[in-house]
Order: sequence, then structure tokens, then C-alpha cells
Amino acid sequence: MRLIASDIDGTILGHDGLISPRTVDAFAAAAEAGIEIVFVTGRPPRWLDPIRQQLGHTGTVICSNGAVTYDLGAEKILESHVVPWETVEQVRAIVSELAPQSYFALESLSGLHIEDGFYGSRAPRSDSEVAPAVLLPEMADAGIVKLLAVRHTGSADDYLDLVAPHLASLIAVTHSAPDLALLEMGALGVNKAVTLAQYAAARGIDAADVVAFGDMPNDIEMLAWAGSGYALASGHPQALAAAALCAPRFEDDGVAQVIEARLAALRVG
Repeated sequence: MRLIASDIDGTILGHDGLISPRTVDAFAAAAEAGIEIVFVTGRPPRWLDPIRQQLGHTGTVICSNGAVTYDLGAEKILESHVVPWETVEQVRAIVSELAPQSYFALESLSGLHIEDGFYGSRAPRSDSEVAPAVLLPEMADAGIVKLLAVRHTGSADDYLDLVAPHLASLIAVTHSAPDLALLEMGALGVNKAVTLAQYAAARGIDAADVVAFGDMPNDIEMLAWAGSGYALASGHPQALAAAALCAPRFEDDGVAQVIEARLAALRVG
């Protein structure tokens, strides 16, 4: 174990915005043992305060499902994969035809741009830096890293099954919201695993030496790629099916339990 790669929401961070003291201690022990740590999330860079404030992490974070590599300490984008405006238009047209009650938003390198109706009856995050707007071609100048589509009925699984087969040649499609029919779409061929593999290779770390944790469909490729990919027992069935290993539930500090056990095994070895 040379590198720990962990998802954030539902894996180490709860709906209350907190990381448990046991999990904080486990990551600190891993860092003290010389193990590199990288977080791999669907979140944009501006939503990383829990990692910085609660874990003291100031290293690299792979954001937006692999589309952005971010230096948290320097608050600097190191690399990004953007979606062309032509692709945005094509995808919106296809999704709107298949699911007419869809609403869209664009996550760019400068913020979030939403269509009216995107949030429905839900209140936007107070720290989301939302810029309500009609989605316009000039927004591509800011670097579109994620196209979001939501409908306010049904499940994300059903929504994904409906539209993904029609988008396979245009854009990468996944989801990570457990209670919302929200799709996350990024540059074709980009996902958490692709960017994590590049990150590890640049440091001379093989997949066999990577321990990864996740809980949702946007973690599937990462969990399959890592030498030791753990899906949390509380996670989505597709994540559990993709991972070779299973960690205890989030509520039981599953990630901390695995890290503690693996560090103990290293000490014995």
C-alpha cells in the first residue's frame, strides 16, 4: 500500500458535513507511515473545505469525476478536461428528447451556471456560487468540465439507463446522488480511474499498490482499477459489484477500519 485514493461524500463525509474522528485519525496515521493520500471526488474545487479543514489535507484532489486535478494547498488547477460546446448542445438535445422534463446546468472552471427549474423545490447550496442563467455558447470560454442534467421524478438509475446508451459516443455519463435523479456528464473517456492512474504513474506507483474507497456509480472505474478497491457496504449495488473488496458501512467508519487493519498488517510485515 503506497497510495490511498478515497472518494469523499458517503465514503468518509456524512450528510452533516462531518468526518468522524476515527477516520481523521486513520488518515493521519497513514500519512505518518509515509503513504500518499489523494482524494478523488465528483465535487468541484470550491467544495473541498471539509477535506482541508477536518483532515488538514493540502495536497492533490482529483475533482469533477476526474475532469480537474487541483492543488488544494496552492488553490490552483493543475490540469483539466473540458467538454466542447458542440457536445453540450448535442447532449442536451438528446436528453431533452428522451426525458422532456430535464433541466440542465454547467459546471465550469469559474463556477456553476444553471437553467431556471434546475433546483425545483430544493434550495441551492449557500456556498455554491450559483450564477442562474440561460446556458449560452460563450460559457464554454470558462472551460466546461461537467454537464449536469436533472429531472424531479424517478431515480438516477432509471434516468441513466434511459439516456446513457444514446450518449456513449459523445460524453461520459455517471451519477453519484443517492436520492436525486441527477446525471453527471464529462469529457468522453475521462473518469476517476483515468486521472488517478495518470496521477499514480507520475509518482511511479502501480495500480497494485493503490487502495481505493468509494460508494457510488461514479466510483466504479476507480474501484475496478485499483489493486485493492473497496466499496463501502452501505454503497450503491453497482459500486459493490465493481469492487473486489468490501469495506464496512460508512456508519461504522468503514474506511477507517480498513486503513487501521492494513497499517497494522504493514507493521507486522
